[in-house]
Amino acid sequence: MKITHSEFMRFVVYVKENFGINLMHKKALILGRLQNHLIQNQFQNFSQYIEYIMIDHTGAAVKNLLNKLTTNHTYFMRETEHFDYYKKIILPELFVKERKTKDLRIWSAGCSSGEEAYTLAMIQNDFLGDQKKLWDAKILATDISDKVLTAAVNGIYLNEKLVHLPEKWKKNYFEKIDYENSKVIDAIRNEVIFRRFNLMNKIFPFKKKFHVIFCRNVMIYFDAATKKALINRFYEFTESGGYLFIGHSESINREETAYKYIMPAVYRKE
Repeated sequence: MKITHSEFMRFVVYVKENFGINLMHKKALILGRLQNHLIQNQFQNFSQYIEYIMIDHTGAAVKNLLNKLTTNHTYFMRETEHFDYYKKIILPELFVKERKTKDLRIWSAGCSSGEEAYTLAMIQNDFLGDQKKLWDAKILATDISDKVLTAAVNGIYLNEKLVHLPEKWKKNYFEKIDYENSKVIDAIRNEVIFRRFNLMNKIFPFKKKFHVIFCRNVMIYFDAATKKALINRFYEFTESGGYLFIGHSESINREETAYKYIMPAVYRKE
């Protein structure tokens, strides 16, 4: 099945306007990931498929589309220096700053299958220790894909994916299911709130600002204008003194943001 230029452009505009994802140079990806789906579901062409997505008020068609288009490649301890900085610098700082409210607000935006959010929860559990029960330190983890959110909520991972974790974590924070799989224990899973959320939403429904926002390796899908607008939204929802983490393959134009550069892929709102 082929896609005409007009179909391709209509598809690109729809995805960009609704989800911020820039597919202008991704025609091969679109065909590769959707061609079989269209054939199996007896769509005659891409125009028919696009029409179907637009009139499907259940949202199922869009969810299916996003599951197929987005690449959710992540793993535990990805970009380890970020977690080290969070553990050694940010948490001690917040522990003192928020000692009266005992309220930590952390957002894992574009959380994929949950490894980042669970890593943060384990770091916080280690740091707070016996004080943990006194703090509200639940982590908000959001993604646009229902498929990865389901996997994240389940918290089941291949044992081979845990190899880079500290032995203490593997022992204390995971239950071995069988030879191949382990599951995050309930005490850690309960510290993460997973929600479906589109970063392109015009309204962010958060009542309070965040102390730390992790949005790593998400904005690689966005063009410059979309990325700039999102970063400014993040800034708006960051507490004074709070931090934004992005991926090492991403960058922020320092002339276009009020965030202050701290270290590679780490920025702060003063």
